[in-house]
This record gives sequence, structure tokens and C-alpha cells, in this order.
Amino acid sequence: MKTLFRGYLESSLILRVTIALVLGVAVGLIGGETTAAWLAPFGDLLLRLLQFLIVPIVLFTLIVGINQADLGRMGRIGGKVFVYYVATSALAIVVGLAVASLFSPGSGMTLDQSTSIDVPENPGFVSVLLSIVPDNIVGALAQPNLLGIIFTAFAFGIALLKMRHSEGQKVLGEKLYGVIEALNAVTMKVMAGVLQYVPIGVFAIVAGTVASQGLDTILSLGNMVVVLYLALAVHLLLYCVLMTAFGVRLKAFFREARTPMATAFATQSSTGTLPLTLNAAQRLGVSQSLYGFSLPLGATINMDGAAIRIAISAVFAANVVGMPLDLMTMVEIVLIGTLTSIGTAGVPGAGIVMIATVFAQVGLPIETVALLTSIDALVGMGCTALNVTGDLTGTAIIARTEGDQIESRPDERQAV
Repeated sequence: MKTLFRGYLESSLILRVTIALVLGVAVGLIGGETTAAWLAPFGDLLLRLLQFLIVPIVLFTLIVGINQADLGRMGRIGGKVFVYYVATSALAIVVGLAVASLFSPGSGMTLDQSTSIDVPENPGFVSVLLSIVPDNIVGALAQPNLLGIIFTAFAFGIALLKMRHSEGQKVLGEKLYGVIEALNAVTMKVMAGVLQYVPIGVFAIVAGTVASQGLDTILSLGNMVVVLYLALAVHLLLYCVLMTAFGVRLKAFFREARTPMATAFATQSSTGTLPLTLNAAQRLGVSQSLYGFSLPLGATINMDGAAIRIAISAVFAANVVGMPLDLMTMVEIVLIGTLTSIGTAGVPGAGIVMIATVFAQVGLPIETVALLTSIDALVGMGCTALNVTGDLTGTAIIARTEGDQIESRPDERQAV
């Protein structure tokens, strides 16, 4: 038993996660919902462990990162991150519309007029902007409100940086920075322990997801699912082209990105996967001042996978009701969808909110959303994996424009 446990710890994390994914699918299909219910606590524990790390890892990483850079560089990085996230979200919707128009998911299906769905309220773009500044720091940390945590880290990080460069407060500032740097190091140690549990949690979550969806659901809307995953693959290929153009080594990138990608696929949570995403960026050699800002922000507002889902859902709904989309409607979907993917950040059921908002704006029947909810988990898995990949891609590209070298750390590769 001891030898087996040692072998588990010494094997690569991605190998363990891959085996967990395969076993989870098999157990979900064979064992059904009874087995999935028994395994559910193990999956819940993984989500709790990852959420447990979010606040300290974002707060300390960003404060330390700010104090390792200058304010001018931070402003330049912020501009690049924002442009990248907006541009790729718009591109994702274009990709989704193009692929869906080519394969026409939903053609031949009919709408059951008796179906209905309760869509969570869209808080609106202005509300999301206001949430950046929390009215209560403790509340922002408790929720957690990632945008609020980023603002808090920026405010205190910049104040600490000023203290360290002030003659009267330099000694005090250096002492405080040393404490925060130590807390950041301790958080990383805790995360290293949590990583060992990831495959077990992934196995339980995947088994539960497959068992609850079942083959009937997969087959009934299989065309929609296939088209969506094809669009996700096309967008992933575009990421590869962009990274190659900016000199990012794809082999090194995917060696480190594959674990957060697989975990995001299983958990369907960009925010929950954030500790692993930050760890991947660190191992790629990205500066802490960049990834400490870009990845938490991306987990909140950058949703390329969700943007593709909006586009394909719109074409699907139009085909179901026999109302093909014209060029102007597609342009409208690109504009509204890009803003919506940012404006619904952090909302429970965000995918459904985005789709319903776009449908209402372009005149598509809201009843078709009920059809899409039946495959919510299946499409959510791929979309979340792409969301996380997009965050890491943007971080790597911006790092290259700032002169960072993107390469995996061979001395730690086996452990992670």
C-alpha cells in the first residue's frame, strides 16, 4: 500500500488527472446516479479546497507582484490585458457564428411551446463595474468577489510600494513586504498539497456529471454538442497561431497548461481552477506582476468559451424556429455578446444569463433556452476549459511582449 501511494505521488499530475477523467466517464455511465451520489462529497471537497485558496493566492500574489514592478509597467500591462480580452471575446463569437452557420445545429428540430425556464437576472455592465470597488473589504473576501479582491490588492500593493520608496517609512514597508512575501510562499506550499488531491476530486466530479446527463441527453442534442466542441477546437487552434506568432513555445505552454485545462473541464469553474492556473503561469516563467493581475481578472471577465456558446446557441435557436440569421443580426450578436460576456461576470448561471440576454436583444425566442439547459453541463465543461486556456494564452503572449521567456521548469515537471 505504501509503495502504491508513493507511486501515486511520484507520477505526473497530468497523467493522474487524465486517468481520473477516463475512469470518471466509465463509472458515470456504468454506475449511474447512485454511484455518483456516493462519490459527490469527494468532488465537493476538491471545489472547497480550490475555493479555500482563491483569496490568499490572489491577494498575496498580486501585492507581491506589484512590489516587484513599477507603476508605469503595470499600467502598460493593464492596457494590453484589456485589449486582448475584448478582442478575443469578439473573435470567439465570430468563430462560433462561422462554424455554426456551416453545420446548422438545430435544423429539423421543433420547439415545445410549453417549456419554460427561469433565467437569473442580468445585473448589467454598470453594476459589474461598480462591483470592482467593494463597499466592504471583508465582504469582498468572503463572497469572494474577484474584482473586489483585485482592487483591494492593487490599492494596498501600491500603498506598500510607496512606503518602501519613502524615506520615513522604508524600514516599516520592507518589514511588511517581507511578511506578505512569506504568506505568499506559505500559500504556494498549501497549494502544492492540494494538487495531490486534484485527480481524486476530478474523478468524482466527472462521474457525477456523466451520470446526471446520461446517454439519452447526449444523443438527443448531440449535433449541438459536436458543433460547439468543433468551434472550441477552431478557437484553440487560433490561440496556437497567436502564440507561435509571438514566440511562445507551444510544447512548453501546453505542458503546464494541460492540468488547469483538464481541471477546468471537470469542475466547470474558471474561478475554482484559478489556483492551478496561477501555478501554471508561475512554472512557465511569467512574471508575478503580470499573471497575478491578468489571470484573476480573466477568470472573472474573459469568457471565450462562453462567447462561442452564445454564438452557437443563437444559430441553434434560429434554426429551431426556422428563422436563419442575417448578416446584420450576426454583427449585432458579436457586439452584444462581447459586452454581455463581460457584463455577467461572476453571476450564478452566467452561461444561461448571457444566452438569454442576447436572445432578448436580437429577437430570438427565450423558450429555446430551455432546450439548451439540458446539455448545460456537457457544453459548460468544454467552454470552461477554453476560458482558462484563453486566460493563460493572453498572459503568455503579453509576457512575451514584455520580454519574458516562456518555458517549462524541467526541475519541477515530475511533481506537477
